[in-house]
Amino acid sequence: MDRELVMYTRKSFCPFVSIAKRVLAKYEIAYREIIIDGDSEAEQRVRGWTGYRSVPTIVIARPGEDLPYEPPAELSSGNSPRGIDRGTMITEPSATQLEAWLKAKGFISEA
Repeated sequence: MDRELVMYTRKSFCPFVSIAKRVLAKYEIAYREIIIDGDSEAEQRVRGWTGYRSVPTIVIARPGEDLPYEPPAELSSGNSPRGIDRGTMITEPSATQLEAWLKAKGFISEA
């Protein structure tokens, strides 16, 4: 596949990160993890995309890259990014939302 998942996380416990890791493990989907704590560039990226330090923020990138391969859909001003399919990005999804996003993007087959 010419795309890979990159998951931005933090060191502190987050239930949404746990959910995402469980879903990705269930389907044996590989991903790279970028911890934004202590990485000001990564933290600024997440803040720019979501307006917050929202994790997990999961992006579809070209292999070896950290940015979405296409710009994510914009959020309406003041709206939470939680669970919104933004094309090449999803932030703080529930298990159901993440599975649907992964299926729509071709990471989970409909078999």
